[in-house]
Amino acid sequence: MGRLRASLDTNVIIHFYKAGLQNILFEFFDEGVFIYEQIRNVELENHGQDVILKVDSDIAVGRIELYTDQKLKDLQVYKIFQYNVNENRNLYGTGDLGEVYAISLAQTLGAYSLVTDDTKQGGPYMSLLQFEDNIMPFTFADVLILRYLIGDVDENQTVKDFNLINDSSELNWAFRSQVKKFVKRFIKDTYRNEDTEWIRNLSETYGFSLKAKLTALSKLL
Repeated sequence: MGRLRASLDTNVIIHFYKAGLQNILFEFFDEGVFIYEQIRNVELENHGQDVILKVDSDIAVGRIELYTDQKLKDLQVYKIFQYNVNENRNLYGTGDLGEVYAISLAQTLGAYSLVTDDTKQGGPYMSLLQFEDNIMPFTFADVLILRYLIGDVDENQTVKDFNLINDSSELNWAFRSQVKKFVKRFIKDTYRNEDTEWIRNLSETYGFSLKAKLTALSKLL
């Protein structure tokens, strides 16, 4: 069953690839993942030299779709993309153009999600939750939790994968606090009603009890 299509921010690409777990992105977002050319040609050149060859190889075989300006013009959406970039620059500033391009591309192509590990206040993750926006932001931890919930892997593998990504990129994240944030966002203290509805639909589609699954995961943390 097709689930989601995602625009990838630079940081999350680096974090998954450094851990050698990039296949999780391709399997979970089975309608495709994509990046804008600037993320490949500038951001990854500057910050992801140790993973760029693997990223290029996945672009070459079609696992990641690379969007160039020419491709956007061919699709007749380049002006929409430019408009979105200008709007997002005003919102997020010009400090990190990678995230501006990742969000703008998701909006232009009608993707449902952005995967980013930039969770600071005012950054893309928190802002998309607080604005009226159709894009759903996910961190790498969110992706791992969702993959576990729908039954692709068990709780032990989920904790193992979290630790591998966390340690490989020296993120110093605690999985317990990430699970708490997930519960707060989707169940207890939601920013958007759509998120609660979305997770409820997911649990009905895949036939899992949200409470039971999250309790089993929390016992390992």
